[in-house]
Amino acid sequence: MSAYIKTDTILDRILARKVEELALIDAARVADDLQTAPPPRDFAAALRRDTVALIAEVKHASPSKGVLIENFDPVTLGTTYAANGAAAISVLTDRDFFKGDLEHLRRVRARVDVPVLRKDFVIDVRQVHEARSAGADAVLLIAAALEDAVIADLHAQIRELGMAALVEVHDEAEMERVLKIGAKLIGVNNRDLRTFNEDTNITVRLAALVPDNVTLVAESAIRSTADVRRMGEAGAHAVLIGEGLVKADKLAETIREMSSQPRIR
Repeated sequence: MSAYIKTDTILDRILARKVEELALIDAARVADDLQTAPPPRDFAAALRRDTVALIAEVKHASPSKGVLIENFDPVTLGTTYAANGAAAISVLTDRDFFKGDLEHLRRVRARVDVPVLRKDFVIDVRQVHEARSAGADAVLLIAAALEDAVIADLHAQIRELGMAALVEVHDEAEMERVLKIGAKLIGVNNRDLRTFNEDTNITVRLAALVPDNVTLVAESAIRSTADVRRMGEAGAHAVLIGEGLVKADKLAETIREMSSQPRIR
């Protein structure tokens, strides 16, 4: 279950570290926490609205940009997002490459009333259980990193625990793969994993392949209200934004603006 696809990108380094981290998961604690975890909130339903739904990301750093926010307080960020109109919150929980932590998710989830996504590099069901035990309502799966059978199995395990699986793709071939396994919540990453170049036309292109019963999320390279509107016009139900929010000068105002853009298709 912990096997992954080699991509000849930074993903390989990250996923090799994930294999090492699996041995550090305290299965007994996870099992105990699963019994007391709050019931899952409906992540996918939260993204279906007249406006383009905003998934606001609690993000401290990235491999390509380094530290994004010096005075990082995940709870303050999360509660500010929720108070100003974010439909859901994404929390990066990878430690080594993004300076995140699963405890950030646990703390944010306890203080907001919107659904929360665990954004990490999931390759094993133990990480799925760990996410739910911390209160996650959704889990990210990255198609580029996982064989079809593994995606299908993890997708089923996530759904069995009452969570949503946000399945991320980068191109037409990956979109075709995840549609075949029955993914109903798909994210399109506008960033090239090899070059880190960004292009929102990737979402515009791939949106044409998405059936009406699939909820589409545009990810990366979205930094303005104009970008949000364009993603909505292309067919995205939601946008996932991290850097464009954590580096905003007027955070609350930016959240409100990005949360109120019409979705026209």
